[in-house]
Amino acid sequence: MLDKARHIVVEGPIGAGKTSLARRLSERLNADLILEQPEANPFLARFYADRERWALATQIEFLFQRTALLGEAVRALDAGQRVVSDFILDKDPLFAGLNLDEDETRLYERLFTELRPAPLRPDLVIYLQAQPDTLIERVRKRGLDAERRITEHYLATVSERYARFFHDFDSAPLFVINAEVLNPVDEDDDFELILQRLQAMRGYREYFSYA
Repeated sequence: MLDKARHIVVEGPIGAGKTSLARRLSERLNADLILEQPEANPFLARFYADRERWALATQIEFLFQRTALLGEAVRALDAGQRVVSDFILDKDPLFAGLNLDEDETRLYERLFTELRPAPLRPDLVIYLQAQPDTLIERVRKRGLDAERRITEHYLATVSERYARFFHDFDSAPLFVINAEVLNPVDEDDDFELILQRLQAMRGYREYFSYA
């Protein structure tokens, strides 16, 4: 499947390693890399300090950013390039449902409906799963100022929402990686093993972990 995939998305909760894996895949596949830019969201650090106050502004900023990045992906694909990205727009309401109140959610849903571009169906989605304690350890290790106030409880909730989202996901072939025991970002052997499994993938959904 890997050779035929022109548009690959790597997804997962904060700290799962999706951006780092997307970078590594794009280098191996000589693909255009299109990444979310949390550092460009001026509300993000304030959101982690006061979620209730800054959730809507943060969510809207990410919505504008992601729709613009999808436009870049479409242009690259139309030009015959392969694309690897670290987000799928359909997961955007996941964070809205977690962080916004009822009135804010209605406003966000209106904006999402208005701004959402024509569906861009990936050829392959790779979903990284890890436990909240592992996620918080990785977040602390990378030491980004904007993420200093993230709690393990928040990551546990985000992780659970991701699990629900991908349990029902059927918009593209899905390859689920147990990132508790596999580290394709830092371990070359794990990365090569995952590439082999992706190449051999024939079904619509596959879960990969060490036996």
